[in-house]
Amino acid sequence: LPTMGGQTALNTALALDKDGTLNKFGVEMIGARPASIEKAEDRELFRVAMEKIGLQCARARTVNNFEDALDALDFVGLPVIIRPSFTLGGEGGGVAYNRAEFEDIVRNGLRLSPVSEVLIEESILGWKEFEMEVVRDTADNCIIVCSIENIDPMGVHTGDSITVAPALTLTDKEYQALRDASLAVLREIGVDTGGSNVQFAVCPDSGRIIIIEMNPRVSRSSALASKATGFPIAKVAAKLAVGYTLDELANDITGVTPASFEPTIDYVVTKIPRFTFEKFAGADAKLSTSMKSVGEAMAVGRSFEESLQKALRSMETGLSGLDEVAMPDPDSTLGDDPLRGWLGEFVPFRILRIAQAIRHGMPLDELQQITSWDMWFLKRMATIIDAEADVRAHGIPADPDALQWLKSMGFADARLAALAGISRADVTAARHAAGVRPVFKRIDTCAAEFAAETAYMYSTYEPLRGAECESAPADTKKVVILGGGPNRIGQGIEFDYCCVHACYALSDAGYETIMINCNPETVSTDYDTSDRLYFEPLTDEDVIEVIQRESANGTMHGVVVQLGGQTPLKIAAALEDAGIPILGTSPDAIDLAEDRERFQQLVDRLALKQPENGIAHSAAEAREIVARVGLPVVIRPSYVLGGRAM
Repeated sequence: LPTMGGQTALNTALALDKDGTLNKFGVEMIGARPASIEKAEDRELFRVAMEKIGLQCARARTVNNFEDALDALDFVGLPVIIRPSFTLGGEGGGVAYNRAEFEDIVRNGLRLSPVSEVLIEESILGWKEFEMEVVRDTADNCIIVCSIENIDPMGVHTGDSITVAPALTLTDKEYQALRDASLAVLREIGVDTGGSNVQFAVCPDSGRIIIIEMNPRVSRSSALASKATGFPIAKVAAKLAVGYTLDELANDITGVTPASFEPTIDYVVTKIPRFTFEKFAGADAKLSTSMKSVGEAMAVGRSFEESLQKALRSMETGLSGLDEVAMPDPDSTLGDDPLRGWLGEFVPFRILRIAQAIRHGMPLDELQQITSWDMWFLKRMATIIDAEADVRAHGIPADPDALQWLKSMGFADARLAALAGISRADVTAARHAAGVRPVFKRIDTCAAEFAAETAYMYSTYEPLRGAECESAPADTKKVVILGGGPNRIGQGIEFDYCCVHACYALSDAGYETIMINCNPETVSTDYDTSDRLYFEPLTDEDVIEVIQRESANGTMHGVVVQLGGQTPLKIAAALEDAGIPILGTSPDAIDLAEDRERFQQLVDRLALKQPENGIAHSAAEAREIVARVGLPVVIRPSYVLGGRAM
């Protein structure tokens, strides 16, 4: 079964098939046949297959050496996209705007492709990008699990783009066209036992549809689609690979529908990638068709605005929403029109630049022209910016309905406090006094058509007060485990492993386990790992609201903060202040270890040796300490992980 291990597994399985190893030992490849993998992954074979079923590919040539690449450039014309065959995450690929860039990327791509093959393709930069997650079985039952829309246009790898599910800007006619095309692709390629991801580009002006590629395996997008819908794509694909059909498999979440029911979504999911460029001073922080993000966070809301703002505060980069960023200097290196150059750059969190331009009054038409973002998303962002301006001018509204409306757009208490110039505690107190609290809805694959057996939830503030809360806390003894948030360098899957095993251990000990996390790439956010799963940002406000709701019934024994890496430690003190018991290491003991000054005093008291050192709270103090201690010195901040900012 090579379809679960990404590109490495596919390439390895193909190599074993080619050299006769599988044949020699009588081993059958399941999930995807060698011919199907070859047809999907080999750029030239794929192009021929697509033309056969009447789907357009971008104008392109496949080449195996540098000389042919130069000929292909004359045929396709600049700018071009270079895509190596059989690589993952767009590795070795890129967009070339001039001949020098073209030569560099092609040489690198030929080197990295295991078959020394690259596709030289016409640039469709600025087109809208969509993905379909499709599952097909041997009886030719096909379902679209989820449609995904990239907010960033073509030119940014889908793993580095902000994405939403379901697709929000397609007309029904366009959606049906993409749906039909996806199913035709699976049938032509021959994927009949599992999941695939099909990617399309749609021209925003003419509506012309081009197929970009398909992955005949589960992918990063499959994991996202699984978490977004509650449909376990990999689990179902594995069962299809051994011969089951979709109608024979039950839907775990409802317990009454078969897996052949297409999931229905009555909420909006937003995924934002997490980058760690700050760790590498020399790294080029520009985004292209080769993936650079190291993790991602996902958020769920009843509107795009709510989902977006929840996702921004899930990033753990200090954002509480569409935070302000500095506009470019008139004499910057961005050319004659610095503002246009600044907005046109493909960089992480370009969304904050776009929001800043809206604040400064740039017309949305002009913004759309520069960024190629769909007008619908720009208008939604403008709504958020207008609401911010209102809070800046008039403060927190006294009317509960007005406050409820602000919260329904995803505003965090911390963001409202910053806008109104008051403390966060004051905003929270005013909100609680007005009776504005979130309700929790279930992700159930069927938009509440059937009762959900599984407690997989997200918070929302419905615009109208008094919406139904579906959490139904049980009368049990319960423990909350906080996950680690988005993967980044220094804090990754190793902490998730700890959280998952804590869930298992506590369940064995007779506790109901409640997981709070926002990372779609982890096992902890599978709906069947813990007894109850809340897909929420790991901020004190969001976590405390969940715990207070769960405390309404049963016995809340406390929260485990020490297994999710640095993230939960940062909110431990706020949880303790809210009267929530912390299990394991106390917040004071955490602070004693994490705060350099307190730890230094502890080492002194114990009369243990330590290098000569000092604690600085300003640049002047730092200079005094360096004069006393002498160079070279090591500089360490408090409360960081993996040597961040050291």
